[in-house]
Amino acid sequence: MEIFTYMEKYDYEQLVFCQDKNSGLKAIIAIHDTTLGPALGGTRMWTYSSEEAAIEDALRLAKGMTYKNAAAGLNLGGGKTVIIGDPRKDKNPEMFRAFGRYIQGLNGRYITAEDVGTTVDDMDLIHLETDYVTGLSGSSGNPSPVTAYGIYKGMKAAAKEAYGDDSLEGKTIAVQGIGNVAFALCGHLHKEGAKLIVTDINKDAVDRAVEAFDATPVDPNDIYDVDCDIYAPCALGASINDDTIPRLKAKVIAGSANNQLKSTEHGNILYEKGIVYAPDYVINAGGVINVADELTGYDQNRALRKVETIYDSLTKVFEISRRDNIPTYVAADRMAEERIQSVRNSRNQFLLNEHHILSRKK
Repeated sequence: MEIFTYMEKYDYEQLVFCQDKNSGLKAIIAIHDTTLGPALGGTRMWTYSSEEAAIEDALRLAKGMTYKNAAAGLNLGGGKTVIIGDPRKDKNPEMFRAFGRYIQGLNGRYITAEDVGTTVDDMDLIHLETDYVTGLSGSSGNPSPVTAYGIYKGMKAAAKEAYGDDSLEGKTIAVQGIGNVAFALCGHLHKEGAKLIVTDINKDAVDRAVEAFDATPVDPNDIYDVDCDIYAPCALGASINDDTIPRLKAKVIAGSANNQLKSTEHGNILYEKGIVYAPDYVINAGGVINVADELTGYDQNRALRKVETIYDSLTKVFEISRRDNIPTYVAADRMAEERIQSVRNSRNQFLLNEHHILSRKK
């Protein structure tokens, strides 16, 4: 790939290659946009097929974080790191300490967190060398319950858009995938009086939800065909596609999975069919909101109050969708872009030493 051509096309700021021969570190830090503040995005460790595939993933994910952080109302830009290697056998403490020194060298332009293939322990190793890391042990803890709370609030906003009332009592909700986030989500839904239909390839996860929430189990292949008011994709991405859309009976799609639409065309189809789609990176932002709160000294109540604004963010997405006659996935991008542009337009004063959001309490 022609890296500078790609970076110019999508207006990336910086791509940093990090190598440490002793530990085997081969990392790529992509910083997309820091208009709103320092770039925040996790570190992913993966066995990429090529260096080009790793670069493309870092760039793609960094841009996604710009939009996610902006849509969440955070004063943070977007960045991401990928480490090339097998997280099951290639990790060592020296690798993450070396990586921490590279982050420190960026002087606050990039803040990392855990992602696929990395753990809280890895973040603690990075923290030995830099303060520009979140998701540490003894801090915000497991993000799943907070992410689930945000999904729950976002689902209520979507229900109000579709049904004129945000109450979920009596609504039938089909939940695809019962991992940690979805199980916690089911707890909120059950408490409000929703009727749950659940599925997962893991039978134990389904049995747990059936017992805890009096849910109705169905085969994974049948979840798209059930009579329901809301479909909640909480497993792998691309579950909204040519095959599944004609089978869905729900008026609302709202769940925790990333990349729910197989392609943008499927977002257009949902819009044309009048199905209210809650864009994934808006509704599932609870996790990043939670770790971002660590930057000023973690306070769970404050973090949860911020997570509750996902309701407002989605309400604005739906308003933009109606205002501009565009699908909600386009409206979400437009909301993020408008916020970034507004801040960019007001930053015309010369600043010798840029102010950073990071002021972690020691």
